[in-house]
Amino acid sequence: MEKLRMTSPDLTQANIEKLAELFPTTVTESFDPDGVPRHTVDFDLLRQELADHIVEGPQERYQLDWPGKRAAAFAANAPIAKTLRPVREESVDFDTTKNLFIEGDNLDALKLLQESYLGKVKLIYIDPPYNTGSDFVYDDDFAESSGDYLERSGQRSDSGARLIANPDTNGRFHSDWLSMMYPRLKLARALLASDGAIFVSIDDHERDNLKHLMDEVFGERSFVSTVIWRKKASPDARSTIGAVHDYLLCYVRDPEQPKAAIGKMALSDARVAAYTNPDDDPRGPWASVDMTGMTGRATKDQYFEVTLPSGRVIRPTEGRSWGLVERTFQELRTDNRIWFGREGNNVPRIKRFLAEAEGQTVPSYWDFSEVGSNEEATTEVTNLFDGMRAFDTPKPVRLMRRILEIATRPSAEDVVLDFFAGSASMAEAVTRANAEDGGNRRYLMVQIAESTNSKADAASTYETIAAISRDRLKRVGRQLAETNAGADIGFRSLRIDTTNMNDLDAVADDLVQASLMEAIDSVKPDRTDDDLLFQVLLDWGLDLSLPIEREAFKRERERSSASTTTHSSRASARRCPLMWSPRSRNSNRCALSSATRPSSRTQTGSMPSRSSVSCRRAQRSRPYDLAILGGGA
Repeated sequence: MEKLRMTSPDLTQANIEKLAELFPTTVTESFDPDGVPRHTVDFDLLRQELADHIVEGPQERYQLDWPGKRAAAFAANAPIAKTLRPVREESVDFDTTKNLFIEGDNLDALKLLQESYLGKVKLIYIDPPYNTGSDFVYDDDFAESSGDYLERSGQRSDSGARLIANPDTNGRFHSDWLSMMYPRLKLARALLASDGAIFVSIDDHERDNLKHLMDEVFGERSFVSTVIWRKKASPDARSTIGAVHDYLLCYVRDPEQPKAAIGKMALSDARVAAYTNPDDDPRGPWASVDMTGMTGRATKDQYFEVTLPSGRVIRPTEGRSWGLVERTFQELRTDNRIWFGREGNNVPRIKRFLAEAEGQTVPSYWDFSEVGSNEEATTEVTNLFDGMRAFDTPKPVRLMRRILEIATRPSAEDVVLDFFAGSASMAEAVTRANAEDGGNRRYLMVQIAESTNSKADAASTYETIAAISRDRLKRVGRQLAETNAGADIGFRSLRIDTTNMNDLDAVADDLVQASLMEAIDSVKPDRTDDDLLFQVLLDWGLDLSLPIEREAFKRERERSSASTTTHSSRASARRCPLMWSPRSRNSNRCALSSATRPSSRTQTGSMPSRSSVSCRRAQRSRPYDLAILGGGA
């Protein structure tokens, strides 16, 4: 029987396995403190393999460093014994939607998603805390695993969110922010597809540090551009020099093919207006472009004479060449793709037709008139919530739509991840974009259970930011459902929680008679079939948005059989809650189902409902039937 791991992947062990593939002689075996053999790296042998390419000790090197960096790197690799629990009552179209909304610490979420979404995310957009001196940052102190420390020191909110203040008077002001971002960016990079891209919003407070950090995590060659977004029309009059812009740092997963990750954007209205048709060309409006080029790389074939329709003969001006060879020029001239001016006496220019335009290159400056402003974003959310100012600093949907336009494809089921979801502007943008162009993009939002600001208008209605975000998506869905039948306007709500399995590590001396029966059950009593189902999806690395089929089964049961059900039989079922057996080798799917299990939560003699997920197994050689022995749904 295959054993489920019940923890997120151990990324340190994964790194050792990668080293073993490159340098097999450097990986050996040793014993851990419990005497269990494990793979370890012999650094002396690794030094020999790398020869003189090692920098260590006091030797100077170029790097970004800060107090706590080593602990932050450890935080990224350390496995966690947690899971995702579905919350149907907070979801919309739970069984069929492809969208996910996860509530919980995004560091935990990124670890849990490592196998299901490894290399599958087309676009990541995040809007992290800007570290302005009044922000809150996530606390990732793994030195003390118990929650007692966080509660004792006031670093945990009433809702359980691990948040600590980071005022600019803190001596570790920048270090704490970097330690928060470093492990999250490392885990996010692993999720990006080979043609994926990441955009990060930031302002001047941490822009330089973020650039250096992303250079380290993604590689300097993966940097594409820093986009300047003008977010408002006028500066704050109280400032010496008022900032009216933010930045978006853009990196790609594969530096060799940046254009596979970032495409062109649609022509602006001004660019479209520049297309005219003065010669009544049947191919429609066109715009002319310069036919000359620089002389640096020009060949002798680019210095030919051109006879104009007026009869005048010209050559390229001094310091310039033609941008094409004579044969190509003659082909374009024959096809009426050369423009000599209305009088036929101008320097030739090439005609580019609007019908053939593939869009325009993305500029590095985005004005609020094109992609929205802070004020527009606030108005959008306020109108959606019937006049309530639900969020203080949302991002405009038009800004999110611009990012989607250049970094995703409408009908390729591209996954869009935002693990600082906040107001869920990106999720709304994905939903609206799909409704307009018929696309099938999917979003994956992660938002910590941060308490709503007690002074905010929404505080009396919503306990957490995540609750506001979910309601925003529900409101958007109701709007679009009226005119876009068939569009995916739903989302699965999931919550990060401790593992579904009981801690059964107690030794015999620690057990008393009262706790013996509790130790028999391996599944926590408050967990459902859906909880176990998603635990299996995570452990097998399956897509968490697979459609779920729920079927109710009825079966005649002999009264004598029902009456003889004992606590012993129930305990036996819960001792082994997850079991599966091989199916036919010819089968191309696996059915995850909830089988019958007598329990204290179902009436004797009644049959619980049955949940199933039909899916293709990922990276497995043979299909299985998985039976989750659980109670009624």
